Amino acid sequence: MSSENADAGTDAGAENDLSVWDVVVVGAGPAGASAAHAAAVAGRRVLLLEKAELPRYKTCGGGIIGPSRDSLPPGFELPLRDRVHAVTFSLNGKLTRTRRSKQMLFGLINRPEFDQALVESAQKAGAELRTGVTVSRVEQHGSAVPDRRTVAVVLSDGETVLARAVVGADGSASRIGAHVGVKLDQVDLGLEAEIPVPQTVAEDWAGRVLIDWGPIPGSYGWVFPKGDTLTVGVISARGEGAATKRYMEDFVARLGLAGFEPAVSSGHLTRCRSDDSPLSRGRVLVCGDAAGLLEPWTREGISFALRSGRLAGEWAVRVAESHDAVDARRQALNYAFAIKAGLGVEMAVGRRMLAAFERRPMLLHLAITGLRPAWNAFADITRGSTSLGELVRTHPLAQRALSAMDRD
Repeated sequence: MSSENADAGTDAGAENDLSVWDVVVVGAGPAGASAAHAAAVAGRRVLLLEKAELPRYKTCGGGIIGPSRDSLPPGFELPLRDRVHAVTFSLNGKLTRTRRSKQMLFGLINRPEFDQALVESAQKAGAELRTGVTVSRVEQHGSAVPDRRTVAVVLSDGETVLARAVVGADGSASRIGAHVGVKLDQVDLGLEAEIPVPQTVAEDWAGRVLIDWGPIPGSYGWVFPKGDTLTVGVISARGEGAATKRYMEDFVARLGLAGFEPAVSSGHLTRCRSDDSPLSRGRVLVCGDAAGLLEPWTREGISFALRSGRLAGEWAVRVAESHDAVDARRQALNYAFAIKAGLGVEMAVGRRMLAAFERRPMLLHLAITGLRPAWNAFADITRGSTSLGELVRTHPLAQRALSAMDRD
């Protein structure tokens, strides 16, 4: 072969390599943006796909607790709408009590602004963004896949995008999760309204949130202030749709907000994975809501999305570098181990807390509002100085209390 032909062959090979992304991330929420950022920071070619145009609304309370803050990209500035220093607790509108803290407990954001900022951070790290793109399926075998090191991401218009690794972060109704075979053991219905209020009402809520333990087992409601708008919502087990709607209506009326027209009213299903649910299949990983990763009791998902997304991005890089199926499988299993060792432990404790809360909501209410150690634990968890799992593991009193509730 002449040197001219050899050079031409080399150029063709380089061009072919550039047609395959190292990592493709599906979904540009907190999990997807975190995965894209982590992979891009590692110097890989990353494509982030999002079906909506950004910014877009998402049903979410928008509470940023300590673990969420600690999982943000370096230098990320939170677009906070309020800083919470007080929590009012009530038991279906009764036994109301407010607890206050000199230190900030957590912050409140609007998801459109927050998600947009996370995506911009991923782009600054080198990820490429495509919006208005719907993924219909992924293929790891067949005619669309040129070799065993490649995954085909097939778009709704028929276009195929090739990658060495794929991260599914496309929400609780994830198509990538279906490909992986994610299994769920808890599905809940959340209803939420964004309610603009007059300045006098907004001032009354500034710096304070409300948590109401609801009438349906395992349910609760919330009010999160964000300037001149209150985010009001309730959540309970799926299958209680009519009762959840009544709870939402009664909750809004009880708060004196029924006369204000919501700017947005929405509903959303949250889904928790079962313990044996897979987190990967071949060169495809799932994270965040797509993997069913959220805290079962409070249904807090932002911190789980950020943390699992970052891990998925880091391990997707290793999967992309794998030269055979055995090594790719090993790296995917390492990702699953990292998730289960951290977030999985927190989810296990959360399941126990939910079961106890479903049986004895008043006991929990009286503890948090009347016992300083319980309130301090709540404050430490929201600030991020500990977690629910760490608290139960390291504090004998918490272990005994939870064990007693398990036996109740």
